[in-house]
Formats: sequence, structure tokens, C-alpha cells
Amino acid sequence: MPHYADTGGSTESNGQRLARIRARRRWTQQRLATETGYSLAAVKAFEQGRRSLDRSAVVLAFAKALDCHPTEITGGPYTPVSSDSEGQAAVASVAAVRRALLRHGRPTRPAEHEVAAVDLPELHKRVDQANGHRQAVALAKSGETLPALLRDLQVACEVSEGDQRREAYGLLASAYECAMQYLYKLGRTSDATLATERVVWSARETGDPLRILASQWYDAGEFLSIGEHDEAGAIIDDALTELGTVRDPRPEAVSLRGAFHLKAALNSARAADPQVAEQHWEKAKTAAEELGSDHNHYQLQFGPTNVAIWGVSLPVELGRGRVAVDRADKVRLPSQFSPERHSHHFIDVGRAYFYNGQREQALGAFLRAERLAPQATRMHAGVRETVGIMIRTQKRGELVELGIRLGVV
Repeated sequence: MPHYADTGGSTESNGQRLARIRARRRWTQQRLATETGYSLAAVKAFEQGRRSLDRSAVVLAFAKALDCHPTEITGGPYTPVSSDSEGQAAVASVAAVRRALLRHGRPTRPAEHEVAAVDLPELHKRVDQANGHRQAVALAKSGETLPALLRDLQVACEVSEGDQRREAYGLLASAYECAMQYLYKLGRTSDATLATERVVWSARETGDPLRILASQWYDAGEFLSIGEHDEAGAIIDDALTELGTVRDPRPEAVSLRGAFHLKAALNSARAADPQVAEQHWEKAKTAAEELGSDHNHYQLQFGPTNVAIWGVSLPVELGRGRVAVDRADKVRLPSQFSPERHSHHFIDVGRAYFYNGQREQALGAFLRAERLAPQATRMHAGVRETVGIMIRTQKRGELVELGIRLGVV
């Protein structure tokens, strides 16, 4: 996938970018409406910023019709504002992480001291630390630690043999997942895709069937993010079929089955099929009940709480604010859940409130998400678009201050 240039915190709305891309194609608004199935009035409202263009399904519909990448409409990746020193520090390491990803599969040519320093127990500790940064959405710390960690794991994979080599590849896959999330949160979608490919390749080297299937969860997400619902669905269906044949009583297998049903639900929601989305969500609930408690197998948090969180996310994807708010009232997030999961939940809640016209509550939810995970919230395309729309129609106080931190005013 192509890499797009930074926007530098542009105040341009998604609708304005949509209008520019449409004009570049020399399409009329009526032509865009006809190609996407939206009314002419809806296209005008999106382009004029009177209607928030924040839902992935809608962005993807326009992107597919105009044959552009979704980030051309959403404006990512974003450059943190100059006053956001933590955000600036997070972005500073992107190039080093990308270089480490490009080295995958190439001879590492390690120095003697690097070979002598290979210590799998120590590498386990460092990968656990990286996953801690990932769950805390500590993007600056992730960027600081990942390049050297990836290099050391690549060396370990090359010089190890047998079970130790498979173990090293399992650690490398986990570190690549951290890199993928770091890049994704910063809006570096093409680099995140590269990291996902590395996750899949490394997982295959472990020889662990469940680890390999877990990597497919991320692979399906890549196709889902660009609106290739058939490809995403095929990956998910294949994984669920294989999980159905696995005679494995471990909780890991149950977690994976539930996680894939959640991914299938999201894929269906973005494909505007709410009935199938609900069916998969119910199957995920069944798996969570079978599991009985929250787990974090393969860094895919799954269990009753996670299913409840997705129960809010799915109606948000479908633009059903009232359903999302009603379900959110019943969600109780455990304190041990990561800041990343907490913040994303409150972003969804904020968007649901906005759809209901409850702007004060929406702002409160966004501010709560920002306190939990500042950079992830400020880089979130949906937050940026929604807050921008709110500011253009009602400038005041905390809302404008948040807009300044987002770089949308």
C-alpha cells in the first residue's frame, strides 16, 4: 500500500478532502452519489461539513468509488502539534522501526558480541515490557525500545536452532505485533501493514497452529481496513473452520474462536449487514461464557468484558447511537484492563453520544479517553472528524482546547 504524506495537523475536514478527491476525478456530486448509493443531499452535507464523515463504512464506500486509499479522505497520518512533546517523541522513531521491519528475512550479519548476548529469558522480559508499553499506549516508549528489540530478536532467530528457534520466532511475532500497533496508532497504515506481514511470517516459523491462526486475526484486519470485506471474510471463515477441527481444550482455542467471531461481526457491520454482525456477536458471547473470565491470549484480550465492549463498538460502526449508549451503560471495565482498551471504549461512547445529539456527553467521553491515552485519542480519525464538526458548529471552552490539541483548529 502507498505511504501518504503527513498533513501537519490540517484543519481540513474529511468532507473537504472528499470534495477535493471528487473534483480531481472530475466527478459531479451527483455522480458520486450515484456511484455510492448515497443521496445527493447526503454527499453535499458530508462535503460541506454539516454531517460528520467519521464512520468507517461510509469512508470506505467513498474510497472504493473514488479508487483512493481511505487515509486520503481521513487525512492520516497526522503530525502532532508542536506543543505535544510526547507525540513528537513518538513520531520521531517511526523511521527506525520501519528500518527494522525491512530487515526481516535478510541476513542479520551479527557481530560476535551480539551472538554471545542472545538470551531468550531476557528477551522474554523485554517483549513483555514492549507489550506493556503497547497496552498502556505509551507510544514514545514503544518507539524508543522497538528498533533494538526487533534487531536482537532477528539475530536470535537466525542463530538459534530447534525449539529455541521456534521460541525466538514466537517472541519476534509478538514484537512485530507491538510495532504494528505502534504504527497503526500513529496513522502509519502502510508501515503497519508491513508489520502485519512480518507477524504472519514469523508465526508460521513457530509451528504452533494456534499462534499461526492468531496471526490471521491481524491479517483479516488489514483487508477489513480497506473495505475488502470478501477477502477479510474468507480469512475469518477459514480460521473458524480450522478452529472447529482443532481438538484443543485449552482456553487459548476458545479465546481465538471468540475473537474471530468479533472480527467477523466488525466485518459485517462495515459491510452494512447488521443482522450477520449481531449473529457473530452472539456467538462471541457464547464463547466468552464458555471461557468464563477475561483472558489475554496472544495479546487478543477476550472474555465477557471484551465482548461487552464490542457490543458498543458494533452499533457505533452502524451509526446506531442509541443502541451503543444503552449497551455502554451496562459495561463495567475492570481496573486491570489496559488504558488502550479503556480509551478506545470511551472514544466509541463519545461517538455514540454525538450521533444522539448529546454533545456535552460526547465531549466528556472524548476528554476521558484523552486522559487515558493522549496520543492514541489525538490520532484517532473518528475523534478528529467528530470534534472538528462539533467545533465548526459550536465553538467554546473545553471543546476548542481539545481541538487545539488534536490540531483541527
